[in-house]
Amino acid sequence: MSSELATSYAALILSDDHVEITSDKLQTLLKAANVEVESIWTSLFAKALEGKDVAAMLSNVGAAGSAPAAGAAAPAGGAAAAEEKAEEKAEEKEESDDDMGFGLFD
Repeated sequence: MSSELATSYAALILSDDHVEITSDKLQTLLKAANVEVESIWTSLFAKALEGKDVAAMLSNVGAAGSAPAAGAAAPAGGAAAAEEKAEEKAEEKEESDDDMGFGLFD
């Protein structure tokens, strides 16, 4: 078993029990399971998951792309409005080429 995988499982176990994820607790859990892991892995995982809700992270795995950036609330229909603006800009660009007096087939 790889060190990363073992530490990941240990972090999930601690999170599931609503226990704070620390390097010491990860090491203790891994020793109890007779898994030898370098302390760097437990330190990295503890630092990366510090203050994070692991359960919420796992339940929102697929939703990351659709979530607004920096937790900002998106207005209703925000995506549709953005698409309309992009279409308007594309139309304006097409019209500006015609205004120059020459086109592709002239």
